[in-house]
Amino acid sequence: MLYVKNLHKSYQVGTSTYEVLKGINLAVSKGEFVAIMGPSGSGKSTLLNCISCYIPFEEGEILLGGQSLAGLNQTQLAKVRNEKLGFVFQDFMLLDGLSVRENILLPCIIKGNADAKAETQVRDLCEMFGISHIMDKYPAEISGGERQRTAVARALINRPLLVLADEPTGNLDSKSSRAVIDAFISSRDTLSATIFMVTHDSFSASFCDRVILMKDGKIWRTMVKDSSGDKMQARSDFQDRLLSATKEMSSDVGTAVAKKEVTR
Repeated sequence: MLYVKNLHKSYQVGTSTYEVLKGINLAVSKGEFVAIMGPSGSGKSTLLNCISCYIPFEEGEILLGGQSLAGLNQTQLAKVRNEKLGFVFQDFMLLDGLSVRENILLPCIIKGNADAKAETQVRDLCEMFGISHIMDKYPAEISGGERQRTAVARALINRPLLVLADEPTGNLDSKSSRAVIDAFISSRDTLSATIFMVTHDSFSASFCDRVILMKDGKIWRTMVKDSSGDKMQARSDFQDRLLSATKEMSSDVGTAVAKKEVTR
């Protein structure tokens, strides 16, 4: 459903060129909940921004639902973002002057199909995510967790091919974070939604089907959760494995830096 092939991205700072993505290859299937983890500077957000077409890339290919995203003009990119991609940001990005219902409905308004069917979808999503009681309230009147669940509903209203989530639990407490992750799981299980999430949080990542670990602009390791047996134990075991892997990855980074210092 999503294919990223040999993706390269560099930034120019003055006369220096910094390669951020160094030949990324990955695939995400329909209905998968996948997380990207890695230390700061590993290229996670840059990868997300390339997939969302907010920044260009120099080499490689991104295919979404069989469509290549390279070379699209601004009108075509806007159509892809509104109809084929859903976005969930760390800072919610809700419009303060719109109610919860209106915020969720906004992509339909932009698309021009804010009809009775869309209103029914809003009510269904609010019920699924436990926010029906706040539909007529405004962002300033609700909690952070409720704002983020509103953002998840908004991302799903047009039934996109892919939801991109950038640190969606970064500003939330543990209870609110779990409610947001549960919203993602419900959308995957009920709507066959496909979610691609950047996170630093091993707890949130442990609910995913698969976690891709990035380091220095490359994929360092891919980890898959064991789906057999007890789900709670499988999630706990997966979190332990993720913590161990991130510790190992950090150790590798430290070793590499030490070796570089010795050779100077």
